[in-house]
Amino acid sequence: MQYSDSHEWVKITNSTATVGVSQYAQKELGDIVHIELPKVGAHIKKGQEMAVLESTKAAADVYSPVSGEIAEVNKELVDHPELINESPEDTGWLIRVTLNDPTELESLMDNAAYEKFLK
Repeated sequence: MQYSDSHEWVKITNSTATVGVSQYAQKELGDIVHIELPKVGAHIKKGQEMAVLESTKAAADVYSPVSGEIAEVNKELVDHPELINESPEDTGWLIRVTLNDPTELESLMDNAAYEKFLK
């Protein structure tokens, strides 16, 4: 798993990136009560807004750490946004992206670097 400095994570399987928000991000946001996800088939660029999370504290934009075509969205989150709080780095994933440029992953942090970044 790799992390962006805006607190999104990426897990790569073949040429598909599963993307979500980090444990740190969900904790800072508080209880997630609503989510806006992008449409399957849409193209996103690294750094572009890909979703909006609304919590009891605030609304927050989520930015894509990679570029590509959205292959899948986690439809479970529409009815159960609390999955992001319960398991942000597993069942609370947001989208799956077919990567355009795998070299973009080089700018992301591994777990050790991300932990150091948080301090």
